[in-house]
Amino acid sequence: MSDDKDFLAGAGVNTRLAHTGNAPSDYHGFVNPPVVRASTVLFPDARTMETRAQKYTYGTRGTPTTDALCAAIDALEGSAGTILVPSGLAAVTVPFLAFLSSGDHALIVDSVYFPTRHFCDTMLKRMGVEVEYYDPAIGAGIAALMRPNTRLVHTEAPGSNTFEMQDIGAIARAAHRQDCVVTMDNTWATPLYFKPLDHGVDISIHAATKYPSGHSDILMGTVSANGKHWEQLHEATITLGICGSPDDSYQILRGLRTMGVRLERHQESALNLARWLEEHEDVARVLHPALPSFPGHDLWKRDFTGASGIFSIVLKVSDPAQAKARAHAFLDALSFFGLGYSWGGYESLALVVGLSDRRICKQPAEGPVIRLQIGLEDVPDLRRDLEAGFAAAAAVTR
Repeated sequence: MSDDKDFLAGAGVNTRLAHTGNAPSDYHGFVNPPVVRASTVLFPDARTMETRAQKYTYGTRGTPTTDALCAAIDALEGSAGTILVPSGLAAVTVPFLAFLSSGDHALIVDSVYFPTRHFCDTMLKRMGVEVEYYDPAIGAGIAALMRPNTRLVHTEAPGSNTFEMQDIGAIARAAHRQDCVVTMDNTWATPLYFKPLDHGVDISIHAATKYPSGHSDILMGTVSANGKHWEQLHEATITLGICGSPDDSYQILRGLRTMGVRLERHQESALNLARWLEEHEDVARVLHPALPSFPGHDLWKRDFTGASGIFSIVLKVSDPAQAKARAHAFLDALSFFGLGYSWGGYESLALVVGLSDRRICKQPAEGPVIRLQIGLEDVPDLRRDLEAGFAAAAAVTR
């Protein structure tokens, strides 16, 4: 087996996942790169130390293990470079710190991940950055919100919890006319189902905690940049001293090997359940972009090549006063679905979505929003579990 990756040109996604980010000949033929833990790195002489004239100089600047993961992510993203950070939230905030300064204006999609909004409304505000939230459906109309000091446009598609789609290409073209940086949180789709840089995005962000890990036991974020923005992003992470650990990088790299086949199962099961739930008498709406009934379906169908395993339902409630009690009863009756944050792991999860932070994408009027992460369990078991939840919710009288 050759380490030359030219043979991967035109290969399928699972083949590429199996063969990127490793070079067996560098490690005596072992298939997986070893975990190289490091802080101090020694230099052969003072001149080399002064000029940093060797590949590795200190643990925060990379090791063979972290480099292997970065190489795999670059191969998937088509990026000039990737940085590793300790969490998905850090993957959002580091680019913001890299490209925004006091006096700048940033446009952030209103359906954004809540911790991102919290960072914008606290730290960015304290730094003197003005943040404005925009409608995810704005498309090319975002040009009307641009100011002379607009420096960054942040996108997320589908949007957190309510899954609004965005016309990423149109937004990127409008932003680039003013030389703005365009960032995108692409955690839902992964680079297997959507490649942001191919649609004009400058910085692609992922919570590798989710599908790349796949086992609910690793926290990590990846940030991948195009050639124009790579050096500034890289310098920012060095300046901030933020890095991903070699042990976690090894686990994420291992998870990548099966991410394609896991995503196929997540997608198949989630769509099966979403279609069933769409016909359920206790469900007002299903919020899943791959359903033809969803308002952003055409954008999803045009730009994305697949769907992952997370979506939401709007629980039908006739009396608004019962909304919270019914949502809690629904969750408490579940067995296979755990009650927990995050997603992308092998187990199904559920939670009630809080939307009080929204400025534009308001809470659906029909009832509470319940987010479902569909894991790798058998669909009939998950259906039975959800039916128990609906029965418990219907039994609530006040």
